[in-house]
Amino acid sequence: MKEACIAAATIFATSAAFAETINFDSDAPGSLPSAWRQGVTGKGSPRWTIRADPSAPSKPNVLEQSGSGTFPWCVLASTTLENGFVEARFKPLAGKEDQAGGVIWRWKDGDNYYVARANALENNVSLYHTTNGRRITIKYVDAPVPGNVWHTLRVEFSGRRIKVALDGKSYIELEDSHIAGTGAVGLWTKADSVTAFDDFSYGSK
Repeated sequence: MKEACIAAATIFATSAAFAETINFDSDAPGSLPSAWRQGVTGKGSPRWTIRADPSAPSKPNVLEQSGSGTFPWCVLASTTLENGFVEARFKPLAGKEDQAGGVIWRWKDGDNYYVARANALENNVSLYHTTNGRRITIKYVDAPVPGNVWHTLRVEFSGRRIKVALDGKSYIELEDSHIAGTGAVGLWTKADSVTAFDDFSYGSK
């Protein structure tokens, strides 16, 4: 009986919730962080690199997207998360067409995933599903997103339920079933956005 209890406890421990935070401080400036994969939905030339930033929430480094493309993304390809959360600190730096910072989850490939983003030019928060390479709006809500300021974007997801919060305030909460199952988590921008990211966190429920 005692051995059975120990075995059950071990199984429970291995399936319990977990969380991890990546602050990009162990990677060399000028490089793509190890274990991450970059790309673009659509066309373009994304450029995700580590750089030093004295304003970083956790010094010294940030991950910055300074290239351009339809929808540049950078994912932690080894992750397989179905229910949980993803969160990042981001700072919109520049961009004439867009100044966006986003997080993605249930990423199957560069053409199929969920994304939530905040935009400093439009002052709003949006939720999309990207299916077969097409980004489709689920909902957007007006929200203050000043440029050159660090913000926190967080998404919690479980089954069909999705909740999007910016700087600690919930802006979107709904149900959607376009993308199910497990997938990777990561970061996202749009067009000519130059955006810095730090303290990327994710975890299961």
